[in-house]
Amino acid sequence: MTENQSVPPVLQVRNLQTVFHDLDGAWPAVNGLNLTLNAGEVLGLVGESGSGKSVAGFSILGLIDPPGEITGGEVIFKGHNLLALSPEEQRRLRGAALAMIFQDPLTTLNPVLTIGEQMIETIQEHASIDTTEARRQCIEGLRKVGITSPETRILQYPHELSGGMRQRVAIAIALLNNPDLIIADEPTTALDVTIQGQIIAEMQALQRETGTAMIWITHDLGVVAELADRIAVMYAGEIVEIGMTDDVLDRPRHPYTLGLLNSVPGDTARGEKLRQIDGTAPPLAARPAGCAFHPRCGRASDLCRSTQPPETSNALGQVWRCHHPLAPEYTA
Repeated sequence: MTENQSVPPVLQVRNLQTVFHDLDGAWPAVNGLNLTLNAGEVLGLVGESGSGKSVAGFSILGLIDPPGEITGGEVIFKGHNLLALSPEEQRRLRGAALAMIFQDPLTTLNPVLTIGEQMIETIQEHASIDTTEARRQCIEGLRKVGITSPETRILQYPHELSGGMRQRVAIAIALLNNPDLIIADEPTTALDVTIQGQIIAEMQALQRETGTAMIWITHDLGVVAELADRIAVMYAGEIVEIGMTDDVLDRPRHPYTLGLLNSVPGDTARGEKLRQIDGTAPPLAARPAGCAFHPRCGRASDLCRSTQPPETSNALGQVWRCHHPLAPEYTA
């Protein structure tokens, strides 16, 4: 996607800091997050479990509860700092201009309310329309995400629907009030590959139709390769590489990005073991000095062990943080 310099971004995250407290101190889960998202753009936020992706998404929407705490930074949404708003002002934005799709819809759909009751409440919370019109919009919303017989589904309870149907309902709810930004937290991870492909195709079509900006959080590089305009790679609470999707996937500069790409099934010969990244991501309370990835990196030097890597960029807008990046002509 080509950035239009004359149109301000929908979202600017500046030096966002989120910590979690325990008896021994406060430990950073998101450590100086910076990113920009333009109208109609899809940003894929990728990384291993524990890299801070979901916490970043929740932090952007101000959904961090104790023992977590947002301790610094700004989240500028359409010119306003979300973190400076009152809880009531934030609540009015969420579900209207801002929306989130969670990984497991059973945790967000109320089991004792019908699908229709929950969808109608979502609309009427943010718009003064009667129940008949709200119901019509709900039926149309279900139809848009590929749910057949929406007039019947709207009368059912969440437990009466399959996992794929419930996720479609969650997506429909997120889209009901035509938000400017959707954060999708691994919304297809728990689904089988066929249903996953259908939902991704539907999300692509809906995103093109509505022009909604989206952050798609996932550990699946195959999903973001198909869906995202840009990719941000996250490790230990920091973005270590970001750029256009083709640039990051075809010419990664950070060794961690290469490690993720090498661990994807499909490039190895039959019977050959996957090339995994040695070790595991560090826990919050044990983040190493210098580059957080250095204990797992084959290119690490004494400089990596002692000094935070600088931010470097190229003419394509690809940005990385590494003392010893891969050569620019490298092709994954």
